[in-house]
Amino acid sequence: MVWNSKGSIAQAGDMVQLVGLSFKSFIFVLESGKELHTHRGVIKHDDLIGVAWGTQVFSHMGSLFFLLQPSLPDMIKNTPRATQILYPKDIGHIMITMGIGPGMRMIEAGTGSGGLTTALAYAVGETGKIYSYDLSEDHQKKAIKNLERIGLSDRIEFKIKDIAKGFDETEVDALFLDVASPFDYIAQVRAALKPGGYFGCIVPTSNQVMSLLNALRQNEFAFIDVCEVSLRYYKPEPTRFRPTDRMVAHTGYLIYARPVTIDRNHIDEKLLKETGAIGLAEIEEMEKETLGPDDLESIE
Repeated sequence: MVWNSKGSIAQAGDMVQLVGLSFKSFIFVLESGKELHTHRGVIKHDDLIGVAWGTQVFSHMGSLFFLLQPSLPDMIKNTPRATQILYPKDIGHIMITMGIGPGMRMIEAGTGSGGLTTALAYAVGETGKIYSYDLSEDHQKKAIKNLERIGLSDRIEFKIKDIAKGFDETEVDALFLDVASPFDYIAQVRAALKPGGYFGCIVPTSNQVMSLLNALRQNEFAFIDVCEVSLRYYKPEPTRFRPTDRMVAHTGYLIYARPVTIDRNHIDEKLLKETGAIGLAEIEEMEKETLGPDDLESIE
């Protein structure tokens, strides 16, 4: 893998990061004989090979940079893009909540430029597999190039397909949607997921959330959660410790759920309500079904 987080010394073939003033960052692969040209001067790759991570290095103009191993968020934010990518703050929440880890088989729909794909491929490891769907061949070409650049493309199977026709895979461990109308594909999602598998989705507007909640309940999903992640940084100065002037707030609503099997002959209304499998409308309907004609007349 080109992007290597191991070792203490930069070597030829490693993905490296140079960080200069104003956190200006350059991420590239070290190749003997090549040069990096910046507005603060030229840096020879050969001058970086064999140097310990975290070391100060200088351009030919004397400008200072720190030599670092790029982190996963650095790689994602540095992704060349044709579409908006998910923010690392959202990706981190997705990965933990959906339990993405080594050996998992997972579907994502809405490849885009491959920001989330990068994180997923890194997490599932060499024994896992990501199946990434998109309608745009141009977008996937960009994503494939991005994943090849860091050496993770072999962990992903890219597919150009309308997911309304269903997914090719079944019994996958997890499935994430980043599409405009996710509520239109929940039946297809359920057919692809293993029983009790992890479903996740991101949408920007509240009306999309409401439509998705209805679709999830209609297809027997439970353990439904809706949240958003806001990220605020603080100035790392002991004598003037306070929040920075800007923060990354609403970037989208995250919705999670898991497919379950509900035995309609043995319903525990309280449990279904707690897990989100039913909502207020369903509860009211169930209560009406248990009432007699005289009770309904008195309510009206």
